[in-house]
Amino acid sequence: MTQPDTSNTQRSALLIALLSSFLTPFMGSSVNIATPAIGRDFGMSAVLLGWVSSAYLLAAAMFLVPFGKLADIHGRKRIFVCGIVIDAVASLLAAVAPSSATLIVFRFLQGMGGAMIFGTGVAILSSVYPAGERGKALGLTVAAVYTGLSVGPFCGGLITEHLGWRWIFVSYLPLELVILRFARKLEGEWAEAKGERFDVRGALLYSLSLTAIMFGFSELPKAPAVWLILLGAIGLAGFVRLEWRLENPILDMRLFKGNRPFTLSCFAALVNYSATFAVGFLLSLYLQYVKHLTAEKAGLVLVAQPIMMAVLSPFAGRLSDRTEPRLVASIGMAITSAGLFSLLFLNRWSSLVFILACLVLLGVGFALFSSPNANAIMSSVERRFYGVASGILGTTRVTGQMFSMGIVMLLFAVILGRTRITSESFPVASFLRSAHIAFGIFTLLCVFGVVASLARGKVRDGEPSGGSRG
Repeated sequence: MTQPDTSNTQRSALLIALLSSFLTPFMGSSVNIATPAIGRDFGMSAVLLGWVSSAYLLAAAMFLVPFGKLADIHGRKRIFVCGIVIDAVASLLAAVAPSSATLIVFRFLQGMGGAMIFGTGVAILSSVYPAGERGKALGLTVAAVYTGLSVGPFCGGLITEHLGWRWIFVSYLPLELVILRFARKLEGEWAEAKGERFDVRGALLYSLSLTAIMFGFSELPKAPAVWLILLGAIGLAGFVRLEWRLENPILDMRLFKGNRPFTLSCFAALVNYSATFAVGFLLSLYLQYVKHLTAEKAGLVLVAQPIMMAVLSPFAGRLSDRTEPRLVASIGMAITSAGLFSLLFLNRWSSLVFILACLVLLGVGFALFSSPNANAIMSSVERRFYGVASGILGTTRVTGQMFSMGIVMLLFAVILGRTRITSESFPVASFLRSAHIAFGIFTLLCVFGVVASLARGKVRDGEPSGGSRG
């Protein structure tokens, strides 16, 4: 097996990682803008419309770890290329979907392709960049993610307004073809776990358990949802027990045993996404229904956060190469906590300057946290576990996003009930009460995350304080 470590290979790997890191968030944020138009065309209910986005997240969460392991066994480049092909085909099918059901199925397929893409992109980068340079490369990919988040709503709204929502899915194809062309030319395959058996039982149990939990959160506070979550939790416990006994598990528990940096870095990522993802959703409703801004103007306000992330993430990545990643990430999460705490004072008379200041704080905090934390995770494991570690990192992100939305939707169900959200009769007081509770929960989560982040131990120059690198 050849693993060239030339500057040309590094540049090629960085290019496809940047393009693919831009693609997936651009896709998600542009589709979110188009969901009202999709709902009108297909006559979808609010719950069914929610699955246009949720189907993608669910598939990504289900398959990130299994595909990460397959990449370690059969080659990260191979799985990455397959992911681009599946994503491109699913995008084309979504553009011509004849019904809401088929669109949701194609979005699920997109999620599978997405899991193969961002479950291997970080692993490929970690394979070709040495520990002292990895943070800079990861910082650039994080910047590409937030650039996609910034551009997606604007481009999605523009395309939907002038061409129709179906053209959003078509717009991904040229970029996917460019990524595919460069990926196929990339030298090397990076399959450090080649020859190991793939754990089919573990993959099925993991995917089904996570599906039950995700469905349960989406159905709260209904009684069957609690049983689904409980069933999923039992399934995950069974999955952990199964993986401990297997010689070649899909998720090697040695990654967690005695490896405090890896375990707490993953936990910190889960907490951070759980505390931040739904903020944009809440502020979007606030700006449009309380402050009466148009969708276009609300989008311009909300873009302040991802712009700060895009600008500062490369700096944070380089900083984590020179100093302890846990310190940079912990400072970032502390700043995020301050931004979330500030939102507790949001009311119907709050100025746009105040809101922008809160978003800037959140953007700075998230930028200082994200790439250093990813650097800490990838520096805490052996090379042969890069694919699985990358998949776990992606899974913590998607699971945190679903959990964040689950908290908000549960609060809405309890406080707002079945009140219709319309411009004419928007329940401002009830909405603000539920938003304040959500921001309070998110602040506490983030403070708890700072403690976990600081407790992870040292990770510097690829030498964790303990665990699985051997």
